[in-house]
Amino acid sequence: MTKLPVVSGRRLVAALAAMGYRLDRQRGSHMMLRQDDPPFRRLTVPDHAELPKGTLRAILREAGLTVDELLGLLQG
Repeated sequence: MTKLPVVSGRRLVAALAAMGYRLDRQRGSHMMLRQDDPPFRRLTVPDHAELPKGTLRAILREAGLTVDELLGLLQG
């Protein structure tokens, strides 16, 4: 099993943008992302300097991503 990276909320949003998510709105420290193409997912990402591991894992699960896929998005 690949280890989860330490990632900020903004860096995660940038990586998810490569997957087709866009920033829909932001309220306080929570950024709401929307996917315009099917399956039309909506994600909420906290705008924190470092996301807790459980929060990052939950966001990946909602987005349908594996840790390895996230690492590829972060590098590319």
